[in-house]
Amino acid sequence: MKRLTPYLLILPGGLWLVVFLVVPLIFMVSVSTQQGDVVNGFVQTFHIANYTDALGQYRTQFLRSAVYGLVGTVLAILLAYPVAYWIAFRGGARKSTYLLLVLLPFFVSFVLRTVSWKFLLADDGIVFEPLKSAGLLPADFHVLQTTTAVIGGLVYNYLPFMILPIYVALERVDPSVVEAAQDLYASRVAAFARIVLPLSLPGVFAGVLMTFVPMTSDYVNAAILGGPDNTMIGNIIQTEYLVNQDYPVGAALSFTLMAALLVGIFGYARALGTQNVLEAAAR
Repeated sequence: MKRLTPYLLILPGGLWLVVFLVVPLIFMVSVSTQQGDVVNGFVQTFHIANYTDALGQYRTQFLRSAVYGLVGTVLAILLAYPVAYWIAFRGGARKSTYLLLVLLPFFVSFVLRTVSWKFLLADDGIVFEPLKSAGLLPADFHVLQTTTAVIGGLVYNYLPFMILPIYVALERVDPSVVEAAQDLYASRVAAFARIVLPLSLPGVFAGVLMTFVPMTSDYVNAAILGGPDNTMIGNIIQTEYLVNQDYPVGAALSFTLMAALLVGIFGYARALGTQNVLEAAAR
């Protein structure tokens, strides 16, 4: 019985993953090679051309989504690291309060938060209308339906997912180690570059995984803040499923996106060196 205990403990979680992850994935792969329509039904014909047709038709949206996700992730790192660093080393007894403020927007619906940015960035909104009236901005200046608006919305919505793991990694850094480096005549920049930054890499690694994937597959920000020239692959998948009801093409796009993200994640992990990251986390 003792030998079975570990397996019994992981059984509920394992069943959950099988039922709600493995089975849907298998079903999606099966649908992606079918042919037909919603009226006459879909038949399994192993039509691999669904993948080539989808990739050929929506290559631009795939590339745009990858670029948006990459740029948004880099901006999230640049914004999140100073915030996490300040909370970890300067937050003092109010760290919990600052973390609550970081998480506070999550008490509001994702869609409502994005729609609020649409009102703020509107041409006649509370931000740009006074500036235009004062002559500080040209009358035709606009931000909505641009790449800037979409990437800005992505960074805003997913920024806490970058702040929290970096904060957790920085919180584990022993301040006495930094003080010891400074006692050995290391400058603050050198102490940060050689001690704090390497020890915080596990948090950066986790933050990238938690932001790049949802940013690349997001469709809400592009639909609300973007225009026809900002369509992401998530919008195409939504349209194929819910509007065109072309389930095989939608499934092919979904599986291709998932496979591309997995390849990108493994490539990123290999380039960063997961062994070095784990060693830094262990220290």
